[in-house]
Amino acid sequence: MRTKNTVGRYGEDLAARYLSERGFAVLERNWRCELGEIDIVAREGDTLVVCEVKTRRGLNYGSPLESITYRKLTTLRKLSGRWLQAHQLRPAAIRIDVVAVLFDHNKPPTVDHVRGVA
Repeated sequence: MRTKNTVGRYGEDLAARYLSERGFAVLERNWRCELGEIDIVAREGDTLVVCEVKTRRGLNYGSPLESITYRKLTTLRKLSGRWLQAHQLRPAAIRIDVVAVLFDHNKPPTVDHVRGVA
């Protein structure tokens, strides 16, 4: 994996597969509007789940989870509202999760899913 975009795309692919294998229905990937992008929109039962995926190739700059800032969470809340408005949906509940993917040297990648971060 050479470029940042390639690593990010592969991390999102792993995250989507991880969620699907755990019973989530992935509704959309890489949804964009003028406010930014939602990496994955999924459904778990009656709950709409907006997932931010963070991928890193090592721990030199900290874990992928450490890169989630208050500002990013605020943006994700706004993006969630925009997505709901664009799709005219009213789910029973909405949640923001983070899926962290770490590629560490020659080891298999690890996936860490944190539910309800915001």
